[in-house]
Amino acid sequence: MDRLAPFTRRRQEALDEEIFSDMKTSNPASWKTRGSSFGGDASAETKQPKPLGGEGPNSFYQGAKLRASVIKSKRPSAITKHVQDIDKRRAFMLKLAKCLLAFGAPSHRIESQLATASQILDARASFVHIPNIIIVTFGDEDMASVETHFVKANGRIALTALQGVHIVYRKVLHDKMTVEEGTRRLASILSAPPIYSLLVRCLLAFVCGSTICVLAFGGSVIDMWISGVCAFVLQYLGLNTATKSATYANVYEISIAIIVSFVARALGTIPGRLFCYNAIASAGVVLILPGFTILISALELTSRNILCGSVRMVYAIIYTLFLGFGLTIGSDLYLVLNKHARHNLDKTEAERYTMYHGTFHAENGTSPVPGGAIFGFAQTNDPHMVNGCYREPSWPWWRKELPWWTLFFLVPAYALCSSLSNLQKLRSWQLLVMIVFACCAFVANRLSNKYFPGKSDIISASGALVIGVLGNVYSRVMRGTAFTAMVTGVLFLVPSGIGQGGGLLSSDETSSTQQYSAGLQLAIRIIEVAIGITVGLFVSQIFVYALGRRKNAAHFAF
Repeated sequence: MDRLAPFTRRRQEALDEEIFSDMKTSNPASWKTRGSSFGGDASAETKQPKPLGGEGPNSFYQGAKLRASVIKSKRPSAITKHVQDIDKRRAFMLKLAKCLLAFGAPSHRIESQLATASQILDARASFVHIPNIIIVTFGDEDMASVETHFVKANGRIALTALQGVHIVYRKVLHDKMTVEEGTRRLASILSAPPIYSLLVRCLLAFVCGSTICVLAFGGSVIDMWISGVCAFVLQYLGLNTATKSATYANVYEISIAIIVSFVARALGTIPGRLFCYNAIASAGVVLILPGFTILISALELTSRNILCGSVRMVYAIIYTLFLGFGLTIGSDLYLVLNKHARHNLDKTEAERYTMYHGTFHAENGTSPVPGGAIFGFAQTNDPHMVNGCYREPSWPWWRKELPWWTLFFLVPAYALCSSLSNLQKLRSWQLLVMIVFACCAFVANRLSNKYFPGKSDIISASGALVIGVLGNVYSRVMRGTAFTAMVTGVLFLVPSGIGQGGGLLSSDETSSTQQYSAGLQLAIRIIEVAIGITVGLFVSQIFVYALGRRKNAAHFAF
């Protein structure tokens, strides 16, 4: 018996440590599992063991209970109702990471969302997020082992699916759903096909391209039809051809820019200025502008995520230069093929100049300068130019810019089609919220443009401030998903801010050097808009989250 005493004492100390760890985690299920260690029936009702040091207030177990309650009060929350195995919790974490990447969740929030979920579920995981990849590391203290997973997905915004992911995420972390059921629901969301067919999405792109031509780039009624057709072709090639051919996907944006610019230049050189090249070319490619990418990169840099933010920012700038390169090639290609088009374009440009012929003589007579001269005066601020398009007051209504009262119909129409093209369900309360937020952001943009003309960053910041306050209040009061409610209005701010700066192309210059520099200016203009939106979004969070109780889950918004 003396030889067995040390072993019995060590065994009892090990059991004491297990009981103390169970008290720290406040896991009732683990008491049932440990019940058989005391020689009792594991299936019977579990009772707390008697403290080894007596039942007084200074006993070991009484102190452990007090310490466990203090530890639990410091934690954001705990899963006590739906407790499951750690392997199931980790499977939920992997599936959640896949969904956040696949459905376009705000990338600067992904790490915080996963870290909060891991802490509440006690999954013992750490995360590293780089563009399109999440590295998940699970640590096992008992086995002294580390397990690493690489989660990869090429994401695209899908509002309905992303809202469903957030609902599952919130229910699991609030202990209203088991992690096993949450994993099953996330898997069904991932495997579900798009809610709209290819033809419907192309028609939605047609409406978006048509309305944004009038709203942001000063197009006429006939311009909006052409830009809508260009957007239709753009969407079809992106969803059908580019997804089937990896080779074409690499040159998809350049090819679209060439086609749109070629068509716009062909129509813009028709005598009589029937079509506006700037409006058609800008609205035709607005759906593939990297405005959202630059916005996300600016948000990541502001959140101190240097790696992802810098990579996305450089990619978006080079991407914009590619678009400018494609627009230049398409325009020059048509002018090379049609010599009369270049003559008509030069004639149109010559109308902006006033030429005077004559001679001049010095009046003071000290050194007379003989000979004649030709003077040319250019009219830089043409009153008939509206956002780069020539509009005479005597023209019929279908050749001029639409009146202001049409904005009451066009802005909600664009917000509706933009939300649906981002895979939002038609019959949902969330869709109405998106339209209202987008309209409020547009009104704030227009009002700011009157007081700060030409300041695209300040204009965008005001619109982002309005939509940020509305979205975060909606999330706090109505328990909605802030990101999905705000994304339509934020995407609306990008082309609107670019339009306030003169569109994609500030002029119809035929010099290739000037057009390449215009492409770089476009990238700078998009960066200015994105920085303004970033400042507005972060300031709005200060207004909403500076006061109030702490959230139990991570912030799911911009």
